[in-house]
Amino acid sequence: MANTSNFRQAMREAQKQSLVGPNVIANALPFVGGGLILTALGTFGGLGVLSSNPGLFMTTFWIALVAELVLFFVARGIAERGNNNVALPLLATYSLLSGYTLSGLVFVALSTQGVGIGGVGFAALGCGVTFIAARQIGSNLSEEDGMALTKTVSLGIMALLVAVVGQVIFSFFGIYTAGWLEIGISGIGVFLFAGAAVVDFYILPRTYRDDQYIPAALSMYLTYINLFVFILRLLIAISSGGRD
Repeated sequence: MANTSNFRQAMREAQKQSLVGPNVIANALPFVGGGLILTALGTFGGLGVLSSNPGLFMTTFWIALVAELVLFFVARGIAERGNNNVALPLLATYSLLSGYTLSGLVFVALSTQGVGIGGVGFAALGCGVTFIAARQIGSNLSEEDGMALTKTVSLGIMALLVAVVGQVIFSFFGIYTAGWLEIGISGIGVFLFAGAAVVDFYILPRTYRDDQYIPAALSMYLTYINLFVFILRLLIAISSGGRD
């Protein structure tokens, strides 16, 4: 028993030594929460514009989307260089714009019978439950399992991105995804970003130092925003399919 205990202790110490930033997630969490609050405010503002002036919303949606993409790459680059004072206001603006562009999907969810405000709340709750489970699982992954999961999820998200971009391109030509296919894509998206939440708790402390909490917060923010989006998409697809 003593030998087994010593072996387990040695393994725990070896795992700790592989961590670059053992406290980076704890440091990042307040900024993740703040970003999600700003996103909610941006969504609320977008819903107001969409309800009162749909034409104006569509124009501002594309402007916000382009600005959001530019800010993402600029802010991430600045944050990874350690200039948190400059990166933070940029990321706050990014969070607001992200909420504004998200408001179109939330509007569809609120207007879909069987989804509504309850579905939006369910999606948010699903993100919270995923966070709790991912923290427990990801923090205790072995090196072998953690790297295998990281590679699998990364490849899956790349394939999902190709599918979503394809959906967008086809929609411009009036070709829309069949209900069963939308359910499949959305379900896979939920599964992959739930896996990404687990990966965050494994990979971020091994990638970023404790003072690099802003890029770590951005990674976690993107995981939960995308998880929220795909849960909502899945609920909408199931409800719409059910009516058909």
